[in-house]
Amino acid sequence: MIPDRNMKNETFSWLKSILIIVAVIMLIRTFLFTPYKVEGVSMEPTLRNQERILVSKSLVEKKYNRGDIVIIKGDNSEMFIKRIIGVAGDKIEVKNNILYINDVQKKERYLDKNRQETHEEGEKSNGDFEAILIPENEYFVMGDNRLVSMDSRNGLGLIKQDQVIGQGKYVFYPFTDLRKLD
Repeated sequence: MIPDRNMKNETFSWLKSILIIVAVIMLIRTFLFTPYKVEGVSMEPTLRNQERILVSKSLVEKKYNRGDIVIIKGDNSEMFIKRIIGVAGDKIEVKNNILYINDVQKKERYLDKNRQETHEEGEKSNGDFEAILIPENEYFVMGDNRLVSMDSRNGLGLIKQDQVIGQGKYVFYPFTDLRKLD
């Protein structure tokens, strides 16, 4: 009889441990970090199709900064990954293929490769547009592959703060290309 009781206690102990581990993983994934799979080429060369990234979530409403790579929840529960270009109060405009933020030319080193390719093909990578003033609690976002990206310029419009799920932090797959996102 005693061995049978020990077996039940050990089984219960294992089940309890497994349930605690699952609960901790669910809490971490819900409130702190979650994986995200990049689908499409709108963020190339920064992020490539099918890469997996780790997204940092915030327990409190977080203000994001220019340059942050964020995951956005669209109208139909679609998810998008884009770079924040403008924050509340910013004036954003593109003239002659050059991005201006608050009338200051912005150097976008993450676009160097795409700019070289589009220049060789005789195309403009940014697409000029008139000045836009970003309202409170909204963001202007663009993909790094500006020729093919659906973003604030052409479909997504301005992004409300509560549409931002979190900030991309690290590429963790493929394992041969682990890196921190800038």
